[in-house]
Amino acid sequence: MTVSLTPDYTTLTSPDTKLRLKDIIKTLPRECFQKDMRKAWTAVVVNVLMVGLGYWSIAASPWFLLPIAWIFTGTALTGFFVIGHDCGHRSFAQRKWVNDLVGHIFMAPLIYPFHCWRIGHNQHHNHTNKMDVDNAWQPWRTEVYDNLDPITKTAYTTTRGRLWWLASILHWALVHFKLSNYKTRDHGKVKLSIAVVVAFAAIVFPALFLTVGVWGFVKFWLMPWLVYHFWMSTFTLVHHTLPDIQFKEPEEWDAAQAQLFGTVHCDYPKWVEFLCHDINVHIPHHLSTAIPSYNLRLADSSLMKIWGSKLRRYQFSWGLMKEITDQCHLYHPEEAYQSFKSYAGK
Repeated sequence: MTVSLTPDYTTLTSPDTKLRLKDIIKTLPRECFQKDMRKAWTAVVVNVLMVGLGYWSIAASPWFLLPIAWIFTGTALTGFFVIGHDCGHRSFAQRKWVNDLVGHIFMAPLIYPFHCWRIGHNQHHNHTNKMDVDNAWQPWRTEVYDNLDPITKTAYTTTRGRLWWLASILHWALVHFKLSNYKTRDHGKVKLSIAVVVAFAAIVFPALFLTVGVWGFVKFWLMPWLVYHFWMSTFTLVHHTLPDIQFKEPEEWDAAQAQLFGTVHCDYPKWVEFLCHDINVHIPHHLSTAIPSYNLRLADSSLMKIWGSKLRRYQFSWGLMKEITDQCHLYHPEEAYQSFKSYAGK
């Protein structure tokens, strides 16, 4: 007689079962939550080497190869953000001060204030796809859209359409440096993070202008930075946006449903996945931010065994981006989204 060592999770997939986030998390192997300092610091070393390789390629490339060098370097710099992302969730190191230090160091070249991002990002995780509360790509209500001033309306329509890749820049500029966006108790940390990126810019930017000139600044910093923001906008938009992913009213919102079925796993080219530390294996990350990036695939394979085709899994393509940017514009209480065109025709 043999005894199965595999737990029976069929009740969790039953339509009659009320899913709870803690029950889903219990299905994941314990190894998913274990921090491995060798893996964490190996990722840091490899990422630094990749960024270094990127800057070498920018310096060595003839003008016609520069776009390739910029794309590679900007994607590697996105890996810097992902390391800071793990630090912000305290999944990089055991000690809080190590997470804070590494987070500041790796976000500084991106001029991204660590604590400012961390505080706002945690709100997204706590209220994923909850209307009027989630702060990541929330579709605006039609009554809000109708009353926007012309500049804001133009910015919203632009970044919800083909120029979605500009959204991360606007979010960075308008949100993270405004002290009033944060509670008084957090002002000390917010000011520290802003001071770190201001100090970085005050040292590095003049040095670039003095040594390589305006073109050198554009070539070595601005263009890779724009590529980084392209990936930031793209990754974060796809993580929770499809024509049938419904943002829920607060009284109807359910944490387990939002995190498990309102989060999108998207496969990108392998070189992007490598440089960005598998951040787009995103469903397990939303179930528990305690899972380090190097354990996301282990957690994902476990989820697939239980929920399989019920999970939202896509391959990155321009067709996918066209579908999202053509349709996912304004909030609709029954149909998830309505496009600007369909709303204007009503």
